[in-house]
Amino acid sequence: MGVYEKLGVRPVIHGAGTTTRYGGSIVRPETIEVMREAAQSLVNIDELNEAAGAAIARILGAPAALVTAGSTAGLVLQAAACMTGDDPAKIARLPDTTGMRREFVIQRAHRFSYDQAYRVSGGVLVEIGLGRRTALFELENAITERTAGVVHLVSPFTSPPGVLSFEEVRELAHARGVPVLVDAASMLPPRDNLFRYLRGGADLVIFSGGKGIRGPQSTGILAGRSDLVRAATLNASPNQAIGRAAKTSKEEIVGIVNALEMFLAEDEAAEMARYRDVCASIVDTLRDIQGLRALVEQDCVNRVIPHAVVYFEPSWKGPSGKAVRLALASGEPHIYVQQGALQGGYADEISVDPINLQPGDEKIVATRLREELMQRRTA
Repeated sequence: MGVYEKLGVRPVIHGAGTTTRYGGSIVRPETIEVMREAAQSLVNIDELNEAAGAAIARILGAPAALVTAGSTAGLVLQAAACMTGDDPAKIARLPDTTGMRREFVIQRAHRFSYDQAYRVSGGVLVEIGLGRRTALFELENAITERTAGVVHLVSPFTSPPGVLSFEEVRELAHARGVPVLVDAASMLPPRDNLFRYLRGGADLVIFSGGKGIRGPQSTGILAGRSDLVRAATLNASPNQAIGRAAKTSKEEIVGIVNALEMFLAEDEAAEMARYRDVCASIVDTLRDIQGLRALVEQDCVNRVIPHAVVYFEPSWKGPSGKAVRLALASGEPHIYVQQGALQGGYADEISVDPINLQPGDEKIVATRLREELMQRRTA
């Protein structure tokens, strides 16, 4: 009996990406082994933070880096670093930011569930623009003597035409002497994103360690300007500061360094080809069902790796996408799939992200999808 079964918890087949709710991603065996080794000794965490940060900075070509307790903790530290710098009095006061630069400008199109993290340490969000449009003058007018930074989210669905690009934000913010804070947590792969925003002048960038990199789930990588990374470090554990609650263990710190090295050593073209093959096998199982349109899709915005996508045509008479997703999640085995991006005018769709599918999982997913799709509605 496995460790989860002993607790009465059933493992899942995760076709919905690398979502934290379903466990993130599966850590490589090699990374687990270095974490096991790290667990056998004790070290000074300050020294380990410095050494691991230096190693990651070399890998990324960044001035400095810090391992954080997940990407959301990294957002907290982004904000804290910009508000306090290395001033110990300000660090001790957080989240009381009275009299500090504490405003973070963010486009309304970039508001997201985790931007609360910028407020945890006492920051205040200043929204600009509309849901799908931001003008440069709105950013310029929002930057004042109270501005601590400008937040830029890199994520599917946040870059429609009319929203300010990273390059536009960076140019204007830097002209006003304000740092740009990039959240690219879930945008790996492609691997180039590890370098793109740092190369492009971002002051701080956060990446999740427990998603595409396949490191420990409770890790993140914060990289950027040396002074800001130092300030983030002073606000982070093991120091008694705002980031103490988000503690990163010695095993996790060592693990994410190993996982990052392995991630960058992999052949991305071969990886994408493997994902396409997995998705094609799912699509081929469903292609003959009338009223559905099944295909493999990949693009640089919504689906940065290949996905198996099932669109529901207007002629479809079977169960809804929601009903199918719920049936898969409650069935045996538990299978999680995505709702999808609802593109191309379709009212309903299902998509399968292959990044966490293990060999043979695609056959189970395809078979269960076909079974549920062939069920007919009942009155």
